[in-house]
Order: sequence, then C-alpha cells, then structure tokens
Amino acid sequence: MDGLEIQQAEGRSGARILILKGPLTLQSLFEFQDLVRRDLPSNLIIDLGEVPYIDSAGLGAILGGYASCERNGRRFGLARVSQRVLTLLKVVGVDTIVPQYESVEAAERQLAAKTAG
Repeated sequence: MDGLEIQQAEGRSGARILILKGPLTLQSLFEFQDLVRRDLPSNLIIDLGEVPYIDSAGLGAILGGYASCERNGRRFGLARVSQRVLTLLKVVGVDTIVPQYESVEAAERQLAAKTAG
C-alpha cells in the first residue's frame, strides 16, 4: 500500500472520525492536514488501525490536530493504534499526552462523556 486513503464518518455522538489506511508520511499527509484543520465544532477521532507506520511529518500532523482541538475546546483521540505507531509515540514521549483508545467506539464514548462532564 503506497498511498494514504482517508475516509470520513460521523459518530453517534457527532464526533468526526477520520479512518486512515496506509502510511502517514510527508508524501501523503496533505489531505490529512486539510481535514484535521477544518474548524468543525465536533470532537475528532483518528482511527489508525490500518496505518502500518508514520514518519516524523505524520506525527507532527497528528500532534497539530491534537493541539488544534485543545485550543478550540474540542476533544481528540487516537483509536486502534498499532504497536509500531505506539512505539513511536513512546519514543518521542507523547504516548501519555495524546489520548488513545482500543476502538473507535470506546474513543467516542469516552470523548462524549468528557465533553458532557
């Protein structure tokens, strides 16, 4: 799989879900950045279940999305993070900062609860 495919969905709670398939790298991240930067009033969940790896540019784009959500009072979460991507998050020290969930459904439940609380 050479390129990155991105599907968008809306969760039951109204969260915006971006489902990524393929590597998130400098060569493939521009559409992803555009989607993340859209200033929508909903929580954002990024499903990484089919992302085999990300490079530093992809990590920067994810962290940019996280920071944007934080600045605008929205919740952010990563779902289905592979071991390889989790290792990268740990190496750079952001695994304890960026919320991660086992599934999109779990992310949606938790983010909706935090928004309501």
